[in-house]
Amino acid sequence: MRLSDLLAAASLTAMMASVAPAFAQQETLYVAGYGGSFEKTMRDEVVPEFEKKHGVKVEYVAGNSTDTLAKLQAQKGNQQIDVAIVDDGPMYQAIELGFCGKIDGLSGEDLHDAARFKDDRAVAIGLVATGLMYNTQYFADKGWAAPTSWDDLKDPKFKGRIVIPPINNTYGLYTLLMFAKMNGGGEKDIEPGFTAMKDEVNQNVLAYEPSPGKMTELFQSGQAALAVWGTGRVQSFANTGFPIDFVYPKEGAVSLLASACPIEKPNASPLASEFVKAMLEPKVQLVLLEEYGYGPVNKTVKIPPEMGKMAPIGERVDLLYNPDWAGINPQREEWTKRWNREVER
Repeated sequence: MRLSDLLAAASLTAMMASVAPAFAQQETLYVAGYGGSFEKTMRDEVVPEFEKKHGVKVEYVAGNSTDTLAKLQAQKGNQQIDVAIVDDGPMYQAIELGFCGKIDGLSGEDLHDAARFKDDRAVAIGLVATGLMYNTQYFADKGWAAPTSWDDLKDPKFKGRIVIPPINNTYGLYTLLMFAKMNGGGEKDIEPGFTAMKDEVNQNVLAYEPSPGKMTELFQSGQAALAVWGTGRVQSFANTGFPIDFVYPKEGAVSLLASACPIEKPNASPLASEFVKAMLEPKVQLVLLEEYGYGPVNKTVKIPPEMGKMAPIGERVDLLYNPDWAGINPQREEWTKRWNREVER
C-alpha cells in the first residue's frame, strides 16, 4: 500500500474514533409520568427542548401514580425508569422504599417550602387542588346552581351522573378522606368516610373511572355532569372549549403535589436530576400553569393576570386541606381492599 493510502486510512480511522464517542454519548432517558393531557404537554412543550439541550432521547412512559410505583417495585434491582413523576402520596412511598435518588444541585432558594421533600429525594413540580368539576351548560339547562359542597355528591338529583376515580387514584382516595373528615373522622378514623360512600354517595355514581380520557368522554357524551377531579385535569379539559368549571368546596379542597424524583440505581444518569430541575424552571412552570392548571412551586414565576383561573394560587391556597400521608400510606392497602369489597362492587 502506498504511503498516501496508509495516511488516508489512518486519518479515516482517527476521524471515526473521534466520532464514535459522540454517538456513544447519545443515551435514552426513561421518564414515567401521568398520561392524558399531561403526557401531551410533556411531549410537546418539555421533552423536545430538553432533548435538544442535552443531546439525549427521552422516552415517556405514561401511567397513573400507582402504575408507576408498581413498575418501580416490579423492576427493583434492575430499574429501567430514570425519572418518576407521581402524586405526593405514592412519592412518599417511593422514597421510603429507596427508589428515589438525591436530586443533584437542587437549589431550594426559589422554591416554596411545601415543594421540598426530605434530603432532596424528590421535589414538587406543581400544586393541584382536588375538588368538584361540573358541566356548566348541563347545570344551566337544568336550572341548577353550581355545586358548593362535597355533600352535593349525595344529592339524589345527580343519580347516575357522577364520576369519581377509584381509590387507587389519589382523587378517589381524597373523596373517601374528605367524607371521613366531614363526619368526625380523618386519616386515623376512616370509618365515617366508608359509611358515607356506601350509604349516600355510591348510589349516585355512574362510574369509578381511573382514565382521564374516559372521564372526559363521559362528560362529552352527556352521561356525566359532576365529578371529583383536580385543577390540573379540569383546566386541561376546559382548554378544549368544553363547558366545564372547577369548584373549591366550602369544606375545603385537598392539596395534591405533583412530584418528581430521579431513580436510584447503579450508574444513574446525571441527566435524571437535570430533567427534574428542568420541570422547576419558570418557563416550564408557566406552561404547567397555563395548560395544566398547576400552581407554580417556583417563587420567582411571574403569573400573568389572565392565567391560573382554577389553579391553587394566591388566596385559593388557603382553601386547601393538606392530608397526612404518614398516616395514610400504612393503611392505604387495607383501605383499597375494603373499597373494592364494599364500595366499588
